[in-house]
Amino acid sequence: MNQLKVKKALEYFFIEDIGDLDVTSDYLFKDHEAEVQFQVKQAGIFCGGSVISAGFQLIDSSTQVHLLKEDGEKVSPGQVVASVKGRQASLLKGERVVLNLIQRMSGIATLTALAVKKLNSEHTKICDTRKTTPGLRMFEKYAVRTGGGFNHRNGLYDAAMIKDNHIAFAGSITKAVHHLRQRLGHMVKIEVETETENQVREAVEAGVDCVMFDNRTVQEIQHFLQLIPPQIITEASGSIKVENLSKYSNCRVDYISLGCLTHSAASLDISLNVNQLERGML
Repeated sequence: MNQLKVKKALEYFFIEDIGDLDVTSDYLFKDHEAEVQFQVKQAGIFCGGSVISAGFQLIDSSTQVHLLKEDGEKVSPGQVVASVKGRQASLLKGERVVLNLIQRMSGIATLTALAVKKLNSEHTKICDTRKTTPGLRMFEKYAVRTGGGFNHRNGLYDAAMIKDNHIAFAGSITKAVHHLRQRLGHMVKIEVETETENQVREAVEAGVDCVMFDNRTVQEIQHFLQLIPPQIITEASGSIKVENLSKYSNCRVDYISLGCLTHSAASLDISLNVNQLERGML
């Protein structure tokens, strides 16, 4: 992740949570120091080390963060992934925002790793979609990569994707692709969402870079793949879940995109516990 963007995002999240001050911690504690630990309470894949480091440094530059696990490492209940030393009030101010993010990111990384394992394919790759939480896309897509998946486009700006409503408005796949080719630079790829054999043939004839098979069965996908030259990337999406991924292991599509990786992942249970402290209240 871009660390400048990470810090900017964290600044906004902290402002949202802290406001002018933490009326509990700021009025309760002096500048006494303490040490806290981030402890995992269920098995999964850890993700979010940079969030812990950058987050507490933003709150208080004197805070010391020691990461004990790297992003992408398997973790089990009871393991400590990081320890943080600093002023008691500073640790408490950063606790909730940091926990919310690393739990969310670790949950996505864990679900992605499970999806890759369920698919069990040497050819087909798992990727995400734009079905992310507003404001968290950077973190969630990084978590997908951490779990062994790949990223689809980051937004509407870095690739053209012609969906059913685009086709309806434009009049046809051919017209939509033609107009985009006239305006796009040579570095921007065009993908078309297809549902029928005729649409697949039209997309290929129009010279797209990627063809998506939307809500198609394994048998339909395998048939459509025979119509597509090797230079065109293929993707399957819709009606595919982690539970039924094994059916697609040998279908030879290049990518399977799963919205559930980011919109349905359960957060990994992680807690922050006091390890050492020098007691001191106002």
